[in-house]
Amino acid sequence: MYIAKDWQDYEVMDTGNGEKLERWGDIILRRPDPQIIWPIQKEDNQWRDVHGHYHRSSSGGGEWEMKKPLPERWTISYDKLKFHIKPTNFKHTGLFPEQAANWRWMMDKIAGAGRPISVLNLFAYTGGASVAAASAGASVVHVDAAKGMVQWAKENLQLSGLGDRPVRFITDDVFKFVQREQRRGNKYDAIIMDPPSYGRGPGGEMWKLETSLYPFLESCMSILSDKPLFLLINSYTTGISPTVLNNMLSMTMKTRFGGRISSGELGLPITRSGLHLPCGILGRWEE
Repeated sequence: MYIAKDWQDYEVMDTGNGEKLERWGDIILRRPDPQIIWPIQKEDNQWRDVHGHYHRSSSGGGEWEMKKPLPERWTISYDKLKFHIKPTNFKHTGLFPEQAANWRWMMDKIAGAGRPISVLNLFAYTGGASVAAASAGASVVHVDAAKGMVQWAKENLQLSGLGDRPVRFITDDVFKFVQREQRRGNKYDAIIMDPPSYGRGPGGEMWKLETSLYPFLESCMSILSDKPLFLLINSYTTGISPTVLNNMLSMTMKTRFGGRISSGELGLPITRSGLHLPCGILGRWEE
């Protein structure tokens, strides 16, 4: 398991009964997590003294119960990177802290490359990986179909003091963008992707990770440079094994470029129990 263990501003304080208790800077939130199928060992005041508690609805979705005054948004830091945090209607906060394990890895890869590195971040959300890559000296193209998420990513880059770095923010369907890059002959030294389980393109195109990911990965081969540095796939799709990502990367990246593949779970340390919370999977190819 790849553990994001060097956070100062974020902490999984405790877990149990399908929920996690988290500290985001000075703000304490209580949110559901389907992986947590064990009981709360001690539901004390720590669990009750929270700023916000997200309750799932039996009919789907859910809503926040705000128990203490909460700013509209606030800032947390990871290393020298800074991010705006804001509770959304879908229980999310605009950041997945477990991804810090990937940020650290890619920052080290880029900084140690000894050459200019161009990074393409697909399904890029609020730009955690884009900010990390830019901070390490890469030029970055950030692509996401949601205009609001792209704007949030721009703000995170500015917040981190990296507004002068060569980062292009593009609001577009990632599949169409990759096809255009193929026609233009543009190449990248590294690709990051965090594809959804399900989705629809602007023309009604259906994305289902189980049937769409491999052909999409294959299509990305043609926009890699002759000497790529890395390719990273993240997935939060239930039921997909890290070995699946390993096999896909073996059939594409390793066949074409050689290199090394690693895969596994992402996780976060749980302070009270000393256990680790699984938070999705990853597959990495590196030169």
